[in-house]
Amino acid sequence: MAGAKAGRLAGKAALITGAASGIGRATAALFHGEGARVAATDLNEAGLKALGEDADLTLAQDVTDETRWREVIDEVVAAFGRLDILVNSAGIAALGNIETTTLADFRKVNAVNAEGVFLGCREAVRAMKERGGSIVNLSSVAGIVGDASSFAYCASKGAVRLMTKSAALHCARAGYQIRVNSVHPSFAETPMVLEGIARARDPERIRAGLMRAAPMGRMGKPEEVANMILFLASGESSFTTGAEFTVDGGLTAQ
Repeated sequence: MAGAKAGRLAGKAALITGAASGIGRATAALFHGEGARVAATDLNEAGLKALGEDADLTLAQDVTDETRWREVIDEVVAAFGRLDILVNSAGIAALGNIETTTLADFRKVNAVNAEGVFLGCREAVRAMKERGGSIVNLSSVAGIVGDASSFAYCASKGAVRLMTKSAALHCARAGYQIRVNSVHPSFAETPMVLEGIARARDPERIRAGLMRAAPMGRMGKPEEVANMILFLASGESSFTTGAEFTVDGGLTAQ
């Protein structure tokens, strides 16, 4: 196409949820720089506006809303003519162990983190199955190893890990040429993590503890996670599906 932008995602159409901040925002900027047309969704409409030219289309979206998922996918296909990439980045966290977690908190976290990913994958498969594509689901190291104080979060991210594998197997066996993979960051310098640190009674102690959690001795950066997502979204990972990729500074290697 004349005038098309070059890059690792040239000519591709991507949808990124949770794109107003953190890993989603970093991914939108990276994808745009690599030539993709980017549709960014979030409940934070002010954050979406701040993306500027890094998003070609911005849409308000509650990822727990089944009807809205179908509308968003259809709007993206109408605007771009196709959908090649879905990044399920929207997510929330809540502290609480098995004794203190309420049913309401458990349902809220899982509605966003697990049900939102389920709905996104299902609608993306509908849109992609004729021409193929790549789905990247954001899980967490908490979907691989346990954390005593994040019961609901661990449950939701563990669900993402295995939903990813199930969807990948289905798509491969159906001949859809849709790859589905999960990315598992540890503590990264995102607004969600930084706000949690700031709310702590001793923020510096909490920050130091999070930095020590990774053998590399620091927290990750959203851009470092986005780089892994880019690899999985691009043709460079064309024989990779149903796999999990940690971006954790060695945390899960221990």
